[in-house]
Amino acid sequence: MAETPQESVARRKTRQGIVTSDARDRTITVRVDTSHRHPRYGKIVRASSNLHAHDESNEAGVGDVVRVVECRPLSKQKRWRLVEIVEKAR
Repeated sequence: MAETPQESVARRKTRQGIVTSDARDRTITVRVDTSHRHPRYGKIVRASSNLHAHDESNEAGVGDVVRVVECRPLSKQKRWRLVEIVEKAR
């Protein structure tokens, strides 16, 4: 059975986070918060990471909840692309 091109390509990672900066042209900084239970002690451990994402039309603003998807390297730091704005900031 031959695989179709869509099946052979790995699914891209998606993350949801809050925009912390939109100062650069067509680039946003997104804070992604994660939490997990510590395997030994059981405490909930929270962590966050900053992603630099490409925003082609400069539509996202600070405080917006957005969804980003992994893509090819666009610059030294940008490896993510804006997919949609889930919720606009008030």
